Amino acid sequence: MMLRRRDVEQWMSHRRLPEEIRKRVQETERFRWAASRGVNEDLLLEVMTDDLRRDIKRQLFLFLKEVRIFSLMDECILDSIRERLRQKTYIRGSTVLHRRGLVEQIIFIVRGAMESIGEDGYVLPLSEGEELLTWCLERPAVNPDGTKIRMLSKGFLSTRTVRCVTNVEAFSLSVADLEDVTSLFSRFLSSHRVQGAIRYESPHCRLRVARHIQVVWRYRKKRLQK
Repeated sequence: MMLRRRDVEQWMSHRRLPEEIRKRVQETERFRWAASRGVNEDLLLEVMTDDLRRDIKRQLFLFLKEVRIFSLMDECILDSIRERLRQKTYIRGSTVLHRRGLVEQIIFIVRGAMESIGEDGYVLPLSEGEELLTWCLERPAVNPDGTKIRMLSKGFLSTRTVRCVTNVEAFSLSVADLEDVTSLFSRFLSSHRVQGAIRYESPHCRLRVARHIQVVWRYRKKRLQK
C-alpha cells in the first residue's frame, strides 16, 4: 500500500494534477485498497484451474441470483456472465453515467448506494443487490422471428444521470460482453418469462406504470365526482 501510494503521488506530481483531483485520486486509492486489500483478483484467478476459477466466481457473484432475471437462468448462462464481470469501485459523489452519455456497461451494486436522476428531475434510489442501467436489458436482444438485433458497438444514449450517494463496490458487464451473452443464449432471453422479468426488475418501467396508474385513478376520481 505504501509503495503504491508513493508511486501514485509521484505520478500526480509529474502530471501536475490540481489539488481537487489529487484528493479524489487519493480517496479512490484508499477505497480500492479497503475493498480488495490490495489484491488484484483478476490476475489471481487467471492462474487457477478452470473448475476452481468457476467455483470461486460462483461464490463471489452470489448477488446475481438476487436479480430476478438471473435467478431464472441456467448455471451455464450465469457462468458465461460471471466470466465477463469486472470489479469496480466508485467514491461518493462520482457520476457513473451522464444524461445523453453513452451507456457502455451494466453495473451490479454489491455495497453502497446510487441515485438515478431522470430528465424530469425525478430521483430514483438504487442500492445493494439491485440491477443498475436496466435499460440495456430492456432493449430486446432478438427479433420476434428469432433473428439477432445488432447492438450499437458504442453503446446507447442514456436518458438519466446516475451518481454515487456513498462509496460503492460493484461489478460491471460491458455492452460488448452483454451482446456476446445474448447472442449465445438468444432463444432463452427472448422467452416471454424472461422479457416479463426484465420489465418487472426495471425501476424505470415500474415508475412509468405507477405514473400511468395515478393518471387513470385521477381521471376516474374526477368522473365519480361529477
